[in-house]
Amino acid sequence: MTATAPAAPPRTGAPGDGGPDAPRALRVWRSARTPVAVVTALVVVSVLLSLGTERFPTGYLEPGSVSPDGTRALVEVLGEDRDVDVVRSSAAAGEAVARAGGDAVLVVTLDHRLLPSELEELAALDTDTVLVQPSVASLAAFAPGVEVTGREVPDNILEYGFAPECGLPAAEAAGNATVGGELYSAPAGADATGCYPGGSGDALLRVEDGGTATTVLGTGTPLTNTALDTGGNAALAMNLMAADDVVWLRPDPPRQEGSATLWELVPPGLRWSLVPLVATLLLLALWRGRRMGALVPEALPVVVRASETTEGRAGLYQARKARDRAAYALRSGFLERTVPKLGLSAETAPEAVVETVAARTGDDPGHLRALLYPDGHDPYAADDDALVRLADELDERTRRLR
Repeated sequence: MTATAPAAPPRTGAPGDGGPDAPRALRVWRSARTPVAVVTALVVVSVLLSLGTERFPTGYLEPGSVSPDGTRALVEVLGEDRDVDVVRSSAAAGEAVARAGGDAVLVVTLDHRLLPSELEELAALDTDTVLVQPSVASLAAFAPGVEVTGREVPDNILEYGFAPECGLPAAEAAGNATVGGELYSAPAGADATGCYPGGSGDALLRVEDGGTATTVLGTGTPLTNTALDTGGNAALAMNLMAADDVVWLRPDPPRQEGSATLWELVPPGLRWSLVPLVATLLLLALWRGRRMGALVPEALPVVVRASETTEGRAGLYQARKARDRAAYALRSGFLERTVPKLGLSAETAPEAVVETVAARTGDDPGHLRALLYPDGHDPYAADDDALVRLADELDERTRRLR
């Protein structure tokens, strides 16, 4: 008698190998960890992109703009040894001048965006002011009597500029500057000093009024990033704004309330972060979709002909001797194929159908009525030969109608 070794127990799988006894949570994690890792990585990238898309403001004489017509370079230079407060409204400018406590200079640009009442409030501040290419309303508020007398912009202004030709220390120390632009003249008897003379006036005019001074500059070109390092532009700007505190007023354009859409209020960085997120969803959908594999045709045990249904139904009619139902099916098929081609609808009365078919085929309407719409006893359902004759006549009508 021989001994047999006991059968080995079935392998249930080591812990964590995803076998049948592995915990359900572990199996779910193993199947979902790859898409979770991809989505997490792309979310992190989107957040980093949204944080790194800092956009500087743009615009002429914009203190935060790094474009050629901005003034970020000048503001940075001024901020090295004095306080520069950039404000966007007349009210904020008044508050900033009040906080300065006296030794401050107010720089006003794009003053055409201010109302006359706002200009009057700013002119009433007891502080030195620099007006950059001011409007007529601004001149009337800050320097009454000063007029625009012309404009001077030589072709080589950026290369050579104008000579100061005046006794103003700020201009003499700076030397030549690219101040070509609006020219001004002061009224007789005014305590005014004109520098950088042109054809009909001065490109820089300083008017003293008591303990304060208003400096009118005919252009903002020497203050811009592209021209600040040309000639004495930087020195002129530093000298004109020689105070412990510089309040730079560049009014925001008036906005119509309710004109911005929700999409316009979304930060640009957040908008760009949607691109990788959408790409992630598309890649995830493509990856998950292809996991199902291509469609595999199923090998059927038999091949069924398309006409088998018709033949099967005909066999049932024949077995049950349902000639009336067979005749009805033949007529219904004929009418369904023919009536739409005659320009009629399914709701058309039988009389109209019979008249239309008779007009096209030349048949007797009475015969067609008995053929298509029998009343009471149907002679074509009496026997199999009559049923075949019905089919032949319907085929003949179909041929004629073609």
